[in-house]
Amino acid sequence: MDSLLNSGRPPVFCPGCAHDRVLRVLDHALTAMGKAGEQVVIVTDIGCSGLFDTFFNTHAFHGLHGRALTYATGIKMARPDLTVIVTMGDGGLGIGGAHVLSTCRRNIDLTLLVLNNFNYGMTGGQCSSTTPRDAEVGSGFLNRLEKPMDICRVAGAAGAAMVSRVSTYDEALVDHLKAAIAHDGFSLVDIWGLCPGRYTRKNKLTPRSIEAGLAGLPDLSGFRSENERMEYGRAYRQEAAMQKTAPPPIRIEPTCRPPQKGRREVVMLGSAGQRIVTAGELLCLAGVAAGCHAAQKNDYPITVMRGHSVSEVILSETEIGYTGIENPSVVIALAPEGVARRKGMLARLSPEALVVKDAGVALPPSGAAVIDVDFKGKKIKSPDWALAALAVLARERRALTLEMLQEAVNLRFKGAVRDMALDVIDRVIAGT
Repeated sequence: MDSLLNSGRPPVFCPGCAHDRVLRVLDHALTAMGKAGEQVVIVTDIGCSGLFDTFFNTHAFHGLHGRALTYATGIKMARPDLTVIVTMGDGGLGIGGAHVLSTCRRNIDLTLLVLNNFNYGMTGGQCSSTTPRDAEVGSGFLNRLEKPMDICRVAGAAGAAMVSRVSTYDEALVDHLKAAIAHDGFSLVDIWGLCPGRYTRKNKLTPRSIEAGLAGLPDLSGFRSENERMEYGRAYRQEAAMQKTAPPPIRIEPTCRPPQKGRREVVMLGSAGQRIVTAGELLCLAGVAAGCHAAQKNDYPITVMRGHSVSEVILSETEIGYTGIENPSVVIALAPEGVARRKGMLARLSPEALVVKDAGVALPPSGAAVIDVDFKGKKIKSPDWALAALAVLARERRALTLEMLQEAVNLRFKGAVRDMALDVIDRVIAGT
């Protein structure tokens, strides 16, 4: 095979751009290794290096700035047979730094070519993560405030075994690329080159000075012995093969009949610690036990044991395409924190709606029917109020029946917890 370059889209870079030589040397490396276009994926992001995917007759993926390694990781995990090469500029390198570190730690079989020309060449010549502190760039003095990153030492410290630096103009560049592509694991090649469109207009940089700069940097060979290990994808598949097979989802056969047909929408309003979400799960299980489709959405803050807790549940004999609830048929109101989250909804309730609320909770005026329950007076603990409210609905045959609720409890709980839940339901149904 003579070339993998796209004859219908010939490479176009600024005259003298280092990227053009890297592109052609990469093509030479791939063909010398016997790689066919269907065996290779070129993954890029934004910047001049992001043009590489259009210039090759290979598989290609072009994504967001700095994110190329995330896409490449997914491709390699899904298709380990493919040779996946990522081209990234020093701009994308800085923007996607966390992704670079993660890829180094994983050691997945990708080759990252960092086309390092020390500035954001496509967007105006601003400083990047590798710009020297004494350079004159389009972003003023900012680079004088930062130490440029040595990506090879960073990658080695993060766990990469195969890291190398090379000048674009080094005749051994093709050997560097072939070795990186052949490496079984993550490899990174930091390729220094000229950006005549931006950087070298104000900064004296030549192939010879690049060579001198590279020669003065620390040796990288120690990272190979320090970080060598099994390639991530192979190690993952090996470990995954030893895991126990996950059991299939539990299939719940309908054993009950719902009290009403159609779409029933229930909103539970409470506070943290009242097991609102658990009650929502029970209502969903009750619906499934009656042959219904069920959907649940929850709303609560990140705080622990403080703040509102809201659960919205829909039960329907037909598939649920839209899970939003604006005018519920049933509301359970157990705490002012939850009520405050849905004031507008409560005020809009229709006369057909039913509200089951704790006697101590105030509601905005509405046309809905209201059942007041003194849960505390009935000596029901606050964490059991939501379950008790479901029992009230079952007694009223709204949204669920007693049989449905009991079946849900049997599905959700075991042993002493189940017995305690059934006791709460029995006490509510008996009126004690």
